[in-house]
Amino acid sequence: MMTGTPKRPLAATLMALILAGTWPQIALTAPVGTGALLQQQADAMQRTRVQDKLAREDVERAMLTLGVDPAAAQARVASLTPAELAQLEQQLDQLPAGGSFFAVVGIVFVVLIILELTGVINIFTKM
Repeated sequence: MMTGTPKRPLAATLMALILAGTWPQIALTAPVGTGALLQQQADAMQRTRVQDKLAREDVERAMLTLGVDPAAAQARVASLTPAELAQLEQQLDQLPAGGSFFAVVGIVFVVLIILELTGVINIFTKM
């Protein structure tokens, strides 16, 4: 009869698994440079400025008139790349203060069309 042999390989395997699981894990990270951190903060501030402009009551009314959900537009702005965000903010800044309400809505509509054509969003399909 074999009494001790089957237990030894099982015990050795379990011991190896336990030791492998408790082996110190090495974290592979790199320091974040000041330039990268400043760029991330600038992007976040720019995104906030654009979202604040789109959250204005008159802009939200215009989006609703065009059938665009303001919350969906805010979500789309949150998904823009920094380059797209900079372009949108530049276009919004070129508008006269308090004027050209339809131009703001037009810019939002153009951004939505660009995002639709690139496949980032899917808002113009019928449900």
